[in-house]
Amino acid sequence: MPRAMWSGAVGFGMVNIPVKLYTATENKNISFHLLHEECKSRIKEVRWCPNCDRQIEWGEVERGYEYAKGRYVPLNDDDFDQLPLPSKNIVQVTGFVKLEEMDPIYFEKSYYLEPEKTGAHPYNLFVNALREKEMIGLGTVAIRTKERLCALRPVGETLLLSTLLFPDEIRIDLNAKPREAKISKQEMTMASNLIDMLAEDFEPEKYTDNYREALNKLIESKLEGEEIVEEEPRRAGRGDVLNLMEALNASLNNLKEGKKANERPTAEDADANEAEDDGKKNISKSRKRRPSTRSSAGASKRSESEDKTSETKKRTRKPATSTSKTHPKKTSTRKRGAA
Repeated sequence: MPRAMWSGAVGFGMVNIPVKLYTATENKNISFHLLHEECKSRIKEVRWCPNCDRQIEWGEVERGYEYAKGRYVPLNDDDFDQLPLPSKNIVQVTGFVKLEEMDPIYFEKSYYLEPEKTGAHPYNLFVNALREKEMIGLGTVAIRTKERLCALRPVGETLLLSTLLFPDEIRIDLNAKPREAKISKQEMTMASNLIDMLAEDFEPEKYTDNYREALNKLIESKLEGEEIVEEEPRRAGRGDVLNLMEALNASLNNLKEGKKANERPTAEDADANEAEDDGKKNISKSRKRRPSTRSSAGASKRSESEDKTSETKKRTRKPATSTSKTHPKKTSTRKRGAA
């Protein structure tokens, strides 16, 4: 288990649920060290006091608030621990709202809460109640040096805590009216069609960090001493777009062509279909080779009928002499053919 960032309780009415707080997300960015370009040695960043002209250790460091140029109010860990905050050790749920009522801009960072052994039952009760009501709980929590507004919501069997921004931390006016713009009906229809064609369910698994993959490839190439070939950047469209209507048309046409291309069978599909057809042919051939009483009986009946038919034809055939008298040339030809 990772190290807990915070431990306390979730207050739900008169019920207290003892919990521990852990980070729910992980930063996958590739980190770098600073090197000296000449000798490739790692550069050390030291804490240096210009007044004492020496390096300072962590035990000698404290925080300070600059209230004027070059003048500070010093604050140490004891000062932060003595802050009279009710949210220091408890997340007191003060209300419940629907998730769709909250704009995503308020969400800052996600954590998850694990119950202590004594709080497993009320923890499960709280999670299931939130899921049944389809609501999230709102409260406040003090983590490290800041009190944060937070939202509690169930994700599977886990209670997720998302820190929220306060209204004065958001730079845009969320209640501002939309700008008035002259938009034609045709433009609106085409934009709506474009959105409909791109509408899909959210599947985060199909998205990848292309920058990180390219950076890893670059590092591996440098380690192996290979030459790095720069790939051509992707083009946004086919040619220059002159106006908005042309951009919408080009977008719709590209999407339609892409869907048609996806519907066409690939080379692998063609090979698989061909193999399947060959298998069906082999099965049909093997079936034909199997002896069958019905087929032999049918063959004997067909041969008997053919014999009868040929015998009937012989009996009904006219004599050759009569034919030769009427058509002497044809008779002689027929005789040569028979011979």
